[in-house]
Amino acid sequence: MATTPAGKTPSSRHASPRARGNLVAEVVVQLRDQIASGTFAVGDKLPSEARLTDAFSVSRTVIREAIATLRADGLVEPRQGAGVFVLEPADPEVRPFQVVDVDKISSIIEVLELRTAVEMEAAALAAVRRSPAQEEEIYQAEAQIRALAQSGEPTTEADFRFHRAVALATNNPRFVEFLDVMGKTVIPRSNLEAAGRQRSSDSYIALISAEHRAIADAVAQGDAEAARDAVRHHLRGSQQRYRSLLRDSSK
Repeated sequence: MATTPAGKTPSSRHASPRARGNLVAEVVVQLRDQIASGTFAVGDKLPSEARLTDAFSVSRTVIREAIATLRADGLVEPRQGAGVFVLEPADPEVRPFQVVDVDKISSIIEVLELRTAVEMEAAALAAVRRSPAQEEEIYQAEAQIRALAQSGEPTTEADFRFHRAVALATNNPRFVEFLDVMGKTVIPRSNLEAAGRQRSSDSYIALISAEHRAIADAVAQGDAEAARDAVRHHLRGSQQRYRSLLRDSSK
């Protein structure tokens, strides 16, 4: 398989001047577009981590997170000692947790109940195991949600990034694998947005932001019990909010 020519490297001029916390999503979108358009064909090797870092003017951490997201989507495959290669698109398949019926309250609630059970413990472990860099990533993701909301842009990618950052801070890869399998289904709002069923109000976004901040603060303070409580409050509150939202939309 041929190495991608230098001319295929994305130019940094394509990266729009967004908040720092939005860089992972920005790189993911651009690389996904490059793959979809054939700029990076099946079997091609992506540019090296160093070249991508220079091309997008971002840190290596951002590039690694972007590649991890593309890998979770089945678009690329890292090969030890060789690099990262573009894969043949797989036939669509129904994966666990990928189907959420937005017409059924029970479908949304099932996901939120499962998340509550897993993410409460993830937050508690993150509070006692997180590194300074992981703590910073959690706060950056939380800030990204607020920045996107203030500019009227979708926040589900940032929301997923936040919860994934908490899972990463457990330093137990199984928590991250769990969220990656669930994908954006972990954020029920993404399903409702896709179905045209939700338009988040300013008050709703402010409430969600405050709940995310409470989780981040508890983790940063090393308070495992407070972290559990903050996640419980956030996700159980979400259950009630989605019950109300879906019932109102059916009237």
